[in-house]
Amino acid sequence: MARMTAARAAVEILKREGVTDAFGVPGAAINPFYAALRESGGVRHTLARHVEGAAHMAEGYTRTHPGNIGVCVGTSGPAGTDMITGLYSAIGDSIPILCITGQAPTAVIHKEDFQAVDIASIARPVTKAAVTVLEAAQVPGVFQQAFHLMRSGRPGPVLIDLPVDVQQTEIEFDPDTYAPLSVYRPVATRAQIEKALRMLNAAHRPLIVAGGGVISADACELLREFAELTGIPVVPTLMGWGVVPDDHELNAGMVGLQTSHRYGNATFLESDFVLGIGNRWANRHTGRVDVYTAGRTFVHIDVEPTQIGRIFAPDYGIASDAKAALRLLVEAARESKASGALPDRSAWAAAAQERKATLQRRTHFDDIPIKPQRVYEEMNKAFGPETRYVTTIGLSQIAGAQMLHVHRPRHWINCGQAGPLGWTIPAALGVATADPEAQVVALSGDYDFQFMIEELAVGAQHKIPYVHVLVNNAYLGLIRQAQRAFDIDFQVKLEFENVNSPELGVYGVDHVKVAEGLGCKAIRVTDPADLGAAFEEAKKLAAEFRVPVVVEAILERVTDISMSVTNDIGAVVEFEELATEPGHAPTAIRTLKATT
Repeated sequence: MARMTAARAAVEILKREGVTDAFGVPGAAINPFYAALRESGGVRHTLARHVEGAAHMAEGYTRTHPGNIGVCVGTSGPAGTDMITGLYSAIGDSIPILCITGQAPTAVIHKEDFQAVDIASIARPVTKAAVTVLEAAQVPGVFQQAFHLMRSGRPGPVLIDLPVDVQQTEIEFDPDTYAPLSVYRPVATRAQIEKALRMLNAAHRPLIVAGGGVISADACELLREFAELTGIPVVPTLMGWGVVPDDHELNAGMVGLQTSHRYGNATFLESDFVLGIGNRWANRHTGRVDVYTAGRTFVHIDVEPTQIGRIFAPDYGIASDAKAALRLLVEAARESKASGALPDRSAWAAAAQERKATLQRRTHFDDIPIKPQRVYEEMNKAFGPETRYVTTIGLSQIAGAQMLHVHRPRHWINCGQAGPLGWTIPAALGVATADPEAQVVALSGDYDFQFMIEELAVGAQHKIPYVHVLVNNAYLGLIRQAQRAFDIDFQVKLEFENVNSPELGVYGVDHVKVAEGLGCKAIRVTDPADLGAAFEEAKKLAAEFRVPVVVEAILERVTDISMSVTNDIGAVVEFEELATEPGHAPTAIRTLKATT
């Protein structure tokens, strides 16, 4: 048997579990692990500027390709607590990441030693497992179990806390005979699928709601095949956006209170049956459950048994991995089609596309300062279907989801449940690390951008290029819009006159100077007619200098973005004028049909 430190054994296991990249910040209590990382080789490390940023980088990395597991590393004490937000974001969206922290020596963990905190207890509510390893001989088994847990059932993060003396202890470990544990995922039965298909066939206006679980299971091709076999329109959730291309004849648009399309909500409200696959009925998608469920039959398929019935009781539930269920659904649908048992859904699908061609929001405005809708219109022109969009929360994300176009899975990378400000920059760096040849485009409001702006230096140092679209109105826009209900406009203004950049007026922070000071390139745009040229220049600069490039659009101070104010998907308020002629929405998926 080979003898090595427990830290070296951990690194050897990472490599054999397919890990090639890690993101983190070293420190005294994790230095033995870093020594093993350097000695072993084979795992590239990206040095973050903030440990929370490392966690978000790991999440962006995981989301980019099927099978990826991002790894973030930090020392004891505040490094672990800083990564809690990243773990919360990951578990909320069922994203497997491995967080490795250092810890004080085992003998003094409970003696108020410097930076000794019970991080496993703190992390437990936001992980699938969190453990402080007190015996060096357990390290291989704990790491093996961590990968098994992250991949099995509903995916999610794991934290492993390693006391410094445990890392340095020598153990017997043979990496050449190491093998990952088999992954467990529940699988639907043929009888369950046949019942679901009978219920679907009995409906007149059925829809498929496809969630992030379809993407996680790498089952998008099967989902499209099933939809095409049955002719049933598909509603992607925000986490499932891209399972079916936006321009597909069966894409019915997104549904919800905020990140939704007018035509998506209208089609959903006309439906009488919903087959949910790999989704969790998130509240921003459903809104009021009584409105969402009224007059509809629901079948819910999810990999996590306890997710079924969590929000509302479906008429039938199946605990199954999305890919396993869709394989059986495709098989059963083929047989039904061959026997002539599948109903003709062409009129229902055509009605959904008719709504797509008539219920549109206006994007074309020539106003100065720039209206945000115009930014997304120009993004649609500049960035093609191969673009990987990355964003987190705020009016920028909501408007982006209403107006941008996504055509492929894993090309809308968005933290849906936690929505932490500051997520976008590090997540985009993780995505660009995982797919260095991709066109990665991040989207932020000014406050999200400022939260973890220091991570831009990581892109400059490690030559990680991407384009960051920054829409700046010097406001906490989403919070300001929510404060309308309280008739206040309180503590949401970021405006001030910058004594070093008087040309900005009241827009405050000079993001161009900050980005350049961090080693990146930046372009400021004040006229909507210049947006297209700025995006093209940004792509060229990113390719030439291999650094992040910021395109800042100076927006009008106040824009209210379409959303429901009553938690009702049937009552979304359209604050701006709607599209009434094709020129109002020139990049819409369907050319606008004027209604009479």
